[in-house]
Amino acid sequence: MISPITGSARTAPPFRYDIVGSFLRSEGIKTARSLFEQGEITAAQLQEIEDREIAELLKQEKALGLKAVTDGEFRRSWWHLDFFLGITGTHKIILNQGHSSAKENAQRAESFKITGKISFGDHPMLAHFTRLQQMAGDTMVKMTIPAPSLFHFVQDYNGNEIYPDRDQLFHDIIAVYRAAIRAFYDAGCRYLQMDDTTWGTLSSGRHRAHLRSRGIDPDQLARDYVSLINESIADKPEDMTIALHVCRGNLRSTWFAAGGYEPVAETLFGGAQVDAFFLEYDNERSGDFAPLRFIKDQFVVLGLVTTKHGGLENKEQLKLRIAEAAEYVDINKLCLSPQCGFASSEEGNILTEEEQWDKIRLVIETANEVWV
Repeated sequence: MISPITGSARTAPPFRYDIVGSFLRSEGIKTARSLFEQGEITAAQLQEIEDREIAELLKQEKALGLKAVTDGEFRRSWWHLDFFLGITGTHKIILNQGHSSAKENAQRAESFKITGKISFGDHPMLAHFTRLQQMAGDTMVKMTIPAPSLFHFVQDYNGNEIYPDRDQLFHDIIAVYRAAIRAFYDAGCRYLQMDDTTWGTLSSGRHRAHLRSRGIDPDQLARDYVSLINESIADKPEDMTIALHVCRGNLRSTWFAAGGYEPVAETLFGGAQVDAFFLEYDNERSGDFAPLRFIKDQFVVLGLVTTKHGGLENKEQLKLRIAEAAEYVDINKLCLSPQCGFASSEEGNILTEEEQWDKIRLVIETANEVWV
């Protein structure tokens, strides 16, 4: 058991208790989006309802004492596709249900394809961030976007006739993300999280075998993706925190990959120049903490509380797991969060809003008892 760590509260992100970002959509949001898709309300009316529902969400986040808040991704249908489709040169596609990249998208087999030269352009999420920051007032806003490695991984499955040269594609992905980081920073963002399921894939024996069957070396791909991430964030301002969240799937409480971090640990933890890792550790599918030995000076936010179902973890067991992780990473470099968001898509995970908020309360209470 660990004794309370005094004098270790944090005033900069990541915070001792933190969140991944998405929340269960309110009924108001679900109804409004359905009406908009049916053409019964305008985009302006949808935005008005989104603003109202996000304002209510912010009240709850602030009331619980969260140090950084999000809009719950209430303006998105997907955790990743909305960002990708906002990039100039991309287009939505409907996938064959049997397509390997559609496994987590089984309910709505949607993805994207590159149809022209890509650029950040006039991305709609910049306005979403600005509006959220206005609504949040003095509370820090956390912006979440999918990682550049995921952009490449998804488009590689879907095919690409625009960029026959891989190096040129990497070059332009880097340019998109550098422009995005600068634009969000100039708009006031100081806390940016990149979400990435590719590392869950690259940690999975089954998925690694599939990649090899396609003639892809998963170890080389991991090295390439660390380089892609590092080049994408190379111009990050010093007073901006960039975190990488690693996930093995979360749509409607499901998952698509299993396996500990060991296959990618040295490459990812030892090489990625992000400020923090948000790591899924809510059950045995994520393996043990030994891969954390490769962490350098980054913070590690332990995702010990599951978002896949209701029912609360035992607080003392959470403290024991934090102590286990502290055998590999200085406890002053550890933080606590749920394992993922609560709604990777607008359908949301299989738990109630009350259970969702109970999970957040447990994270906060536990962290406050560990780091005083």
